[in-house]
Amino acid sequence: MASPVITLTTDFGAGEYAASMKGAVLTVSPNAALVDISHDVPPQDVAHGAFVLGACYRSFPKGAIHVAVVDPGVGGSRRPLLLVTPDAVLVGPDNGIFTYVLRDHAGADAFGVEGLCLFEPIQIPVPPGCRAFELDRSEYWRRPVSPTFHGRDIFAPAAAHLSLGVAPRAMAGEVDELTALNVPAPAITEDGAHGRVVHVDRFGNLVTNIPAEGLPHGKAVVEAAGARIDRVSGIYADGDGLMALIGSHGYLEIAESNGSAAVRLGVVAGAPVTCRGGVLRGEAP
Repeated sequence: MASPVITLTTDFGAGEYAASMKGAVLTVSPNAALVDISHDVPPQDVAHGAFVLGACYRSFPKGAIHVAVVDPGVGGSRRPLLLVTPDAVLVGPDNGIFTYVLRDHAGADAFGVEGLCLFEPIQIPVPPGCRAFELDRSEYWRRPVSPTFHGRDIFAPAAAHLSLGVAPRAMAGEVDELTALNVPAPAITEDGAHGRVVHVDRFGNLVTNIPAEGLPHGKAVVEAAGARIDRVSGIYADGDGLMALIGSHGYLEIAESNGSAAVRLGVVAGAPVTCRGGVLRGEAP
């Protein structure tokens, strides 16, 4: 039987670090099917890596193993984590890198803590239907373990052993809470939705936390960084210049036709976005 797919998401770039992780996987599991999700996450940007992983993992076959390493706290007190969901197995640091995967199972309401900054780490219970483990069994690690490269020496070997059928409990002790990033749900009011930019993609598109179902029904006006967009377009080709639309992630985006909305507006993740209009979807007109 073929080994499960093992994906890699890191901030390592195209150099020796990502290659070393692949070598560590293949040393243990030579027939592993390795897939690069991305090695272009901005350095140390856990929130960006979490979004990329959350946007992609559901596209893979059930049971795929996802290794995600954006780990500015490597060698510190953060735990090496194994998360098992009904659809996927995930390996990486317990620093919020699995935030959007966890949201799929716990719901967005579990991730909003009033008074905390956007993307600040919070502790949440393991969601229903999921299990989490601390990777604390060193016999499943590569030796010697570098204090600065757990991606190669702990996470990659763990994924490889999992692909060979080693049970999570054999290589890790179960835990009942884990780290997520504070990404509150948008505020939906009578006059519209009030959210934030949570991701800037490589095209400079501004992805918000406002889902399609949170948009006003009918004509909508989107406002961000002093700019006003008078409608939500259907596709990128609909607009000329700055536009708003529902992107492939299912959330409101702000884009610039043949350009970068992030550059034009000078916006980074965390910027407020408001979408106003008529009656909210699902309500009587």
